[in-house]
Amino acid sequence: MVMVGVDDLLFQSRMRAAAQLIAAPISFMRQRDALITAVREGQPSLVILDLDCDAIDPIAIIREIRSDPELTRIPLVGYASHVHADRLQAARDAGCDRVMARSKFVAALPELISSARGPGQA
Repeated sequence: MVMVGVDDLLFQSRMRAAAQLIAAPISFMRQRDALITAVREGQPSLVILDLDCDAIDPIAIIREIRSDPELTRIPLVGYASHVHADRLQAARDAGCDRVMARSKFVAALPELISSARGPGQA
């Protein structure tokens, strides 16, 4: 399961389409508390965060996930507009595993979702 914190409907649609191509389960949240609860309960194979989504406070989410011993194994991917270098760096500093500009994220999306399925899951 891939869990995504995003409020941009265009990116949500792109992620849903990429996940559907490989029949990967994906879930979207627009609120910080809902996302944290879902991560704790669902133990996803990947969490993707829109670093430009102020509604979820992505940097706080990264810190919270990284500070919880039961969640530290979950890979975190963050993306933001390339002009928001401060957000990209803040995500790296908070412990996000992969941080990239939106354009690179779009290109990497199929591989990210596919890798989250794990070996042997076609």
